[in-house]
Amino acid sequence: MNVLITGANGFIGRNLIENLKNIRDGKNPAGKGLLIQEIYEYDVDTNPDLLDYFCQNCDFVFHLAGVNRPKDPAEFMKGNFGFSSRLLDTLEKHHNSCPVMLSSSIQAALTGRYMDSDYGKSKLAGEELFFQYAARTGSPVLIYRFPNLFGKWCRPNYNSVVATFCNAIANDLEYTVNNPHTKLELVYIDDLVQEMVDALEGREHKEGRFCYVPAVYFATLGEITELLHSFSSGFSPVFLPEIPENSFAKKLYSTYLSYLPESKISCALHTKADERGSFTELFQTRSCGQISVNVTKPGKTKGEHWHNSKWEIFVVVSGHGRILERKLGVDPTTGNPYPVIEFEVFGKEMRAVRMLPGYTHSIINLSETEDLVTIMWANERFDPDHPDTFYEKVE
Repeated sequence: MNVLITGANGFIGRNLIENLKNIRDGKNPAGKGLLIQEIYEYDVDTNPDLLDYFCQNCDFVFHLAGVNRPKDPAEFMKGNFGFSSRLLDTLEKHHNSCPVMLSSSIQAALTGRYMDSDYGKSKLAGEELFFQYAARTGSPVLIYRFPNLFGKWCRPNYNSVVATFCNAIANDLEYTVNNPHTKLELVYIDDLVQEMVDALEGREHKEGRFCYVPAVYFATLGEITELLHSFSSGFSPVFLPEIPENSFAKKLYSTYLSYLPESKISCALHTKADERGSFTELFQTRSCGQISVNVTKPGKTKGEHWHNSKWEIFVVVSGHGRILERKLGVDPTTGNPYPVIEFEVFGKEMRAVRMLPGYTHSIINLSETEDLVTIMWANERFDPDHPDTFYEKVE
């Protein structure tokens, strides 16, 4: 299959092309049912003569090219209608009846605040052109009226308010919210690309005359900026936000991260060290604890403490050691202290060992030359005012 993409350098085009390349090159197993051979990229700086070759040889067309911010409103019709006409004429000239997808806009409905939109009028004219082409040639036509789009690689201060807000808040720039109560219908770029891939396989979502992306979100401008400020407040590369799966917040956070400057994508970590080794907190969450790395020097023992409610999971990733645990108190059936539970651990044979509440525990480096490196997860962040950590020897 050869795929032609107009508007190849635009926001949608870039995301679609890179994902189609992954399918073509066998990097994405989710697209194993698609055999993509050539991806024809066409944009304003492409040699116009190539359009003939592309239209003669393509098996599917994604028509994403369009004008969004012209100096003269008359350019809307020229860019959004004129080139569409040329594209369809070229396909028809070569008797190529392959499916053609058109990227239109909800503004084409010419309702509400879009009633007098010159952009919407040009998009509506383009839609009618495609419907006439389908009736005349029998070629499948897939017309999508996209709402507001957001995601990585979207140009700020252009035609996406989400990109503008993400870029401004990530880079501490000034921005303006004209009406925080304005509600937007939003589609995330990865969901859009998935729909485009589905369309290639003949599985597009369609209702009436138009196709659509099934994953849609609604949010006001005020809600969007509030979420973005919650992401940026006290932002640290080591803090992991807890965001519901497949939520708007999760997709907005991924978009926000893509606009971070170099100064915010790295930070130094604080390490506590003594003669036994070191302890460094790696990642923290608000309610799901933290992940740390613990280094124990050769022959040394660390731990020797217990917790009331806190529990942990240890994974040795390098070295050779022993983890010990003992329940506090005396076994009433024997009158003796509870027995010590022992786990021999190796970095080359990683296993997870859970530290139980009410059990004192320790970790010992059995090597005489090699550091013992352990990744530790605790179900809560360390609170120096309420450490819930009490010294008690295991043996």
